Amino acid sequence: MALTVTLERLRVLVSAYACEPERGSEPGVGWHMTTAIARRHDVWLVTRRNNVPAIQKALEEDPVPGLTVIGYDLPTWARFWKRGQRGIQPYYYLWQIGAFVCVRRLHRTLRFDLAHHVTFVKYWMPSLMALLPIPFIWGPVGGGESTPPRFESALRLGGRFYELARRLGRWLGERDPLVHLTARRAAVTLAATAETAQRLERLGARRVIEMPAVALPDSELETLSTHPIRQQPNVRFLSVGRLQHLKGFELALRAFAKAELQHCEYWLAGDGPERRRLEQLAKSLGCLDRIRFCGDLPRERLLELLSECDVLVHPGLHESGSWACLEAMAAARPVICFDIGGPGVLVTSRCGIKVAAHAPDQAVEDFASAMRALARNSTLRDELGSAAREHVARSFRWRHKTEAILALYQEACASKSKVSPASPRARRLGTGR
Repeated sequence: MALTVTLERLRVLVSAYACEPERGSEPGVGWHMTTAIARRHDVWLVTRRNNVPAIQKALEEDPVPGLTVIGYDLPTWARFWKRGQRGIQPYYYLWQIGAFVCVRRLHRTLRFDLAHHVTFVKYWMPSLMALLPIPFIWGPVGGGESTPPRFESALRLGGRFYELARRLGRWLGERDPLVHLTARRAAVTLAATAETAQRLERLGARRVIEMPAVALPDSELETLSTHPIRQQPNVRFLSVGRLQHLKGFELALRAFAKAELQHCEYWLAGDGPERRRLEQLAKSLGCLDRIRFCGDLPRERLLELLSECDVLVHPGLHESGSWACLEAMAAARPVICFDIGGPGVLVTSRCGIKVAAHAPDQAVEDFASAMRALARNSTLRDELGSAAREHVARSFRWRHKTEAILALYQEACASKSKVSPASPRARRLGTGR
């Protein structure tokens, strides 16, 4: 049952660097979280300036009177070197500093009651909104998940370099005084996974609560619930995501080939640096004729694609959450994933098949076994899919998550950030239980 919250209307500052309508991943988290809060409180959203046009268009179609949007970017001379994802981490760090200077001036006039950092969600990057003299909520944040060592050693050079750079970034972040200050000043820190919660506690966070970062709006749940269950002998497996090493698609391709399901197909929706190599791998495995590379698709089309497939295969090696898993389960599609990170939290044994992450060869064998089981047993697919749909509807609605967060707002404002340091992870707060 969702929490019921009665609270006077607050002036809330939301920091969401990534925030865009009609998007999944972090931009979707930023948008849904912000608009849900703004329907109950007066919200000032500070985000990237290039997000503002899409936000304004969405607000014209569905106004949210409690939301004021502040687009901020560094001066041109300070961001000429950023191109797309290149240089995004140092740019984001500098953006936090500039955004804080901007909102500090606003605070002198508006007197915010509370600040909430929503995106980016890396625990090892600071949020300078914590420096404002008001209660501060951090998260849900993630990033504590790691690629299992035996999987990392099997990566190609580019993948190993990426993992090395990520470990270095976390190591430096955990020693950054601003990160420690963010953790210590947070009245409540929300951790997307248990791995992240442990790291946050080591940083000095006073009260850490595990809460998945992802959820679905009621409108999307209703749409996905209308997807019919396919009754075709050619079972289709689907994977969604950027084609890069950390998504583990090579493992899933090898598993599909090993499963020897001649009547089945495997569709991959997404694009990225690994596409050509994955196509070559499928050809060498002798299954290219049963593999469909769909390329980049708009989110609306991705949701439609679920109605054309039967099982989601999600072999990600380290993720804090997964919109793809939630959307597939809402459409009554069972999920095959690793029992680690965000997917390991979202997917239960009643919703799909979770595979241990001990070693690459073991994972390929176990994914292949799971594919065979679901391809050959339509009753099992239906049972898991039905339970998955119920699980998402019960536990992963945005309105339930919002109620839980608003309850934390009430506590934080009532105590004026004087939170007892005892038992930092005293309870686990879900999104609709």
